[in-house]
Amino acid sequence: MSFRFLTLVLFVVTLQACGAMAGSRSGGGQPSVYPPDVYAHRVASSHVVLYWNCARPEPNLLRFEGVAQNPWSPQEVRFLELELVGVDGRDRVVAEARGAVQDILIHTNQTSPFRMDLRTAGSEARFDLYYQYRFSDVEMEAGLAGPSGRAPRLFAQLQRHLARDVCAETKHRSR
Repeated sequence: MSFRFLTLVLFVVTLQACGAMAGSRSGGGQPSVYPPDVYAHRVASSHVVLYWNCARPEPNLLRFEGVAQNPWSPQEVRFLELELVGVDGRDRVVAEARGAVQDILIHTNQTSPFRMDLRTAGSEARFDLYYQYRFSDVEMEAGLAGPSGRAPRLFAQLQRHLARDVCAETKHRSR
């Protein structure tokens, strides 16, 4: 009987310890939301995926809000900056807003939020998004048969991308 009691006590203590460890890992906050469940639009490059929504909370204001995610790269995405431009029918920029993600580094499977408010001119035919970040692809520099003898590159390469017509209902859909 005492062996059964001791086994039961050990089992209960182990369950409580596992529960305490799980609670400390999650930070006690809400679980993160999977971006496609919340955001209507998506665009991806080799290293980062952007999810966003476009909203018009008041006349002449476009709110561009979302998250950036590094879903698969073991190297972090650095200094992600965004530029949202309103373009008229003759492809001239008539309005622009600049911003950046909240975090300087986006590690693997991490998301970082962003938000920009663009004051519109009223003559926009579409809204285009330019985004750029720094990325150091050390896997591509690895030697096949050992070290190459050259010094490692110290600076990450600038990656610049364009997504056209980012607020159109039928383009860049995440679902």
